Amino acid sequence: MARTPLWKSIALALTADIAEARYQTGDQLPTEAQLAAKFGVNRHTVRRALAEMADQGLVHARRGAGVFVAARPTDYPIGRRVRFHQSVAASGQTPTKRLLALDTRAADAREAEALGLPAGAPVLVYDGLSLADGAPIALFRSTFPAGRFPELRAALSETRSVTQALGRCGLADYTRATTRITAKLANATQALHLRIAEGAPILRTVGINIDAEGAPVEYGRTWFAGDRVTLTVDGV
Repeated sequence: MARTPLWKSIALALTADIAEARYQTGDQLPTEAQLAAKFGVNRHTVRRALAEMADQGLVHARRGAGVFVAARPTDYPIGRRVRFHQSVAASGQTPTKRLLALDTRAADAREAEALGLPAGAPVLVYDGLSLADGAPIALFRSTFPAGRFPELRAALSETRSVTQALGRCGLADYTRATTRITAKLANATQALHLRIAEGAPILRTVGINIDAEGAPVEYGRTWFAGDRVTLTVDGV
């Protein structure tokens, strides 16, 4: 089995320190010389680790001052009510969503089964990018029964928010019925959107949301940048 490069191990260790609040947003990291001494490597190796973290939006360098923590990985709870904007705001960051595609088409076999629809029934597919403080943290695809929510496309196009859009369509509340979490490696498209390296670790969640009567209203798949998000499971 191939060994993890030293620079990658250092980047992961420093990312863990940020996630565990040993370094807060805005804190200065130790100097390259100090980190080189701590990890027993040369400064070039440390510099590559810091460059990787900068590419991921975790740190930023100030000329003549040092390297500072830009943001720590976002705590993202997976519970009965999974709400992106609330979760990111609760972590002290600003949530935004970017619309990538909005398409009505025939459901594939997996979507039809998840939503309890006949094969080939029309579904609305919402592809987007979730960001925290401007940094991409997740790529998602949400699929809805188009026949039940004929006004959903316009609502999503305007609000970008699933909760707000479903509310406009008369669904005041929905809850998570199931969630599956799987570790994956980013493909080229995912890496491009998430600004990570192809083959970098990501976490994929597959979930089904239901209404008060238990009818499926959303089949969602989300791919989280592994170094930027800490998934916490509560009550699922």
